[in-house]
Amino acid sequence: MENKTELITLPNKHLRNTSTKVGLITPQIKSIIENMKNTTLKWESSRDHEVGVALAAIQIDVPLRIIIVRRDIEDKADHTFDVFINAEITKSEGEIVEDYEGCLSIKDIYGKVPRYSRVKIKALNENGEQFRVTAEGFLARIFQHEIDHTKGILFIDHIKDDKSAFYKLEKDGDLTEMDYDNVKKNNILW
Repeated sequence: MENKTELITLPNKHLRNTSTKVGLITPQIKSIIENMKNTTLKWESSRDHEVGVALAAIQIDVPLRIIIVRRDIEDKADHTFDVFINAEITKSEGEIVEDYEGCLSIKDIYGKVPRYSRVKIKALNENGEQFRVTAEGFLARIFQHEIDHTKGILFIDHIKDDKSAFYKLEKDGDLTEMDYDNVKKNNILW
């Protein structure tokens, strides 16, 4: 697998591919993880009002079940990430909460997406050791979003029939509601 560092965005159809489970954690897998971190930080450096909190390998056109999540999602200066290989949600619980989501692979579009408020995750770390995490709130949302990526699902798929769920990120950092009929008519996202 070649060394990929470029972020792919819609309408690239590879974002709809299902990712493959990682078998052995080889030096090549570790290189992919480093590329993911670098790509996220590069994207973020070009954005005034956004922070790259997570990335799935498919977003750099590598169809493997690898995700990275920023250790401190509140601190843009913290450039450290945790790695989740073959991550899966073992339990979704709590209430369903609607909140804003964006995606590095969907430029300037946000959506109000319903997600569980708490999830339990199992995954492998970079050394191939299995571990479990319980996430709540925004972190639970991040995991659901990224694990969806490994299944070829984008956040827009959860809200495609909700006329009031789409927002555009303006140059000043504000979110304004998008004209749903225009989104559908021009097939901006699908």
